[in-house]
Amino acid sequence: MKINDFKDAISCWKFILSDVKRNAGLLKEIRRFATENTAPVEIVFGTSGWRGETGTDFTFHNVRIVTTAILEMFKAGGQEVMESLGVKNFDEVKRRGVIVGHDNRFLGPEFATAVMGLLAREGIKVYYAGEATTPEFSAAIDMLHAACSINLTPSHNPANYSGFKFNPSDGGPAGSEITKVIEKNANRMMAEKTMIQEPKGGDFHKIDTIKLYEGFLKKRGTLDLERIRRFIREADCFVCIDHVHGATRRRPNILLGESPKIRYLRADDDYLFGGIPPEPSGKNMKLVMEVLGEKENRFKLGAIMDPDGDRIRFTDGETDITMNHFGAMALHFLHTYKHIPGVLVKSVATSNFGNAIAGKLGVPIKETAVGFKNFRPYMLQDAKERAIVSYEESDGISGYNNTLEKDALFGLLLAIEMMAVTGKNIGEYLCELEKKFGAYFPERAGVEVDRSLAGAPLLEKLSRLQTKLTVGSKITVGKNSKNIKTIINRDGIKVVFDDDSWFLIRPSGTEPKVRFYVETRSSEDLRDMIGAAERLTREALA
Repeated sequence: MKINDFKDAISCWKFILSDVKRNAGLLKEIRRFATENTAPVEIVFGTSGWRGETGTDFTFHNVRIVTTAILEMFKAGGQEVMESLGVKNFDEVKRRGVIVGHDNRFLGPEFATAVMGLLAREGIKVYYAGEATTPEFSAAIDMLHAACSINLTPSHNPANYSGFKFNPSDGGPAGSEITKVIEKNANRMMAEKTMIQEPKGGDFHKIDTIKLYEGFLKKRGTLDLERIRRFIREADCFVCIDHVHGATRRRPNILLGESPKIRYLRADDDYLFGGIPPEPSGKNMKLVMEVLGEKENRFKLGAIMDPDGDRIRFTDGETDITMNHFGAMALHFLHTYKHIPGVLVKSVATSNFGNAIAGKLGVPIKETAVGFKNFRPYMLQDAKERAIVSYEESDGISGYNNTLEKDALFGLLLAIEMMAVTGKNIGEYLCELEKKFGAYFPERAGVEVDRSLAGAPLLEKLSRLQTKLTVGSKITVGKNSKNIKTIINRDGIKVVFDDDSWFLIRPSGTEPKVRFYVETRSSEDLRDMIGAAERLTREALA
C-alpha cells in the first residue's frame, strides 16, 4: 500500500502491525497524522495515566490540550488540589520545576518537547530527563525537590499507543483528586475546540535520572547496593535481562556495574518492539529461559521488564515467577531477613500467597482496588501503617522507603540481594516457601471489547454480573459445581468459593478490555476456572 491509501492512523497502524519488518517505514505517516489531526477526544486518566493510539487519540494537539489543562490546574486549582500536589501555589511550581521525559517509543522526544515548550512559556523551570524509566521520575522528584513530573509513556501497551503520566511532588501516581481536575479542564477545552499554538523553543535543564535514582537508593537504604554489586563480582552467578527494546536499557549497567556475568537482550532501538506486545509475559520470557538454560552457574537469574520500567517478571531458568509469587517472597525476605516491620499491601486482584505468609508472620494485610496509586497511603514516609512491600499481580512492585511508583529496577536489585543473603536461587526460595505456607496457582486473562464500549457502557454491561452472582449460589467450573462463599465488590466483582479458589472480573483502566483474574489451590483446576470467568464475562457482554 502507498501512503495516500490511509485515511486515518487506525488503518495505518493496522497495516504496520500486520508486518512490522516490511511496514516500519510507514511510521512517517503516523507522524503526519499525529501532527495534523486536531479531532477532539475524551481525556480519561486510568489507573496509570492517559493513553491513546498515536495519531488517533494521542496527537500533538491533544497533548498540548492536556498540558494546558495541567497549567490551568496549577494556576487555579484551589487549596485542596494544591495540597494534593504538595505545593502552595503556582509560584512554587515555577520555582521548584517540572521534570519531563519519555520512554523510547516513536515520537517520545517530540511529544516531550511540545510539553516542555508550554511549561517554559509560563516561566516554569523545566528539567529534561530524556529517555528514562518511571521509577527514575519518582526518585528524581525527591532528589531535586521538584514540583511534579510528566512522563510520556503508555507503559506496557502495544507499539501503536502513547501515554501521559503525571506525578505530583511525592513522586507517586496522581490520585483522582488531581486527575479529575485535569480531565475536566481538558475536556472543556475539547468541547470548545480550543486550539493551542505550538510552542517554540524554551530553556530546559538536562538531568541524569539514573544517577539521581542511584543516589535515591543509597539515601533510602532499603537495598544494600554494595552487597548486590559484590555478589555479582564474586559469586558464581549469571544474570540475563531482557529490555524488550524499552527505556530500561543501560540502567542495570550503571546500577550493577559492567560485568561479563550479565547479558542484556533486546536493548536496541525498535519502535515496533519486533511486533510483540512489550510486556513481561511468560511468552516473552522464552529468550531469557533459553539463555539461562545454556549456563551451569550456581546462581542464575533472569528478568524481563516493560518499556517504562514499572513492571518486571523473573525466572531462575527453570521456574517462571510472576509478581503474584515474587511479591510474597519479597514480603518474607524483607520482614524475616532484613527485619523491616509494617504491613503487606496488595491489590484485590493479587494472589493470596502473600496473605498466607503474612498471616503466619503476624503481618497485617491491606488489600486495595487495582492501581498502584491506591497503595500511596501505606508508602508515604510518615504513614502510620507503612508497607513492607507493595505489589500487584500485573508485575508491579515497590518496597519500604522506596519510590511510590512501581519499580522494576528495585525488583531486579531485590531479587539479586535475595540470592546473596539466602544463598538460594529464587526458584529454590519459592519452593521452600510453598512447602511452608502452601501452594497457590494464580492466572489472568481477558477479552478485548470494541473501543466504543470503553467507560460507562462497559461498566453497565458488567454490572449484570452483580445480580447473577450471589452468595450461596453455585457456578459451574469445568465438570464441577462450586458454591460461592463471598462476593467482594471492590473494583469489579470478586467471587470467592468454599475451597478458597476465586475469580475477579473488572474492566481495564487503560485499555478497551475486560480483565479477569483467577486463583486455585490446584494447578489442575486452573484452566477450568479461567474458562468459567471468561464464559461469565462474555455472557455479560452479549
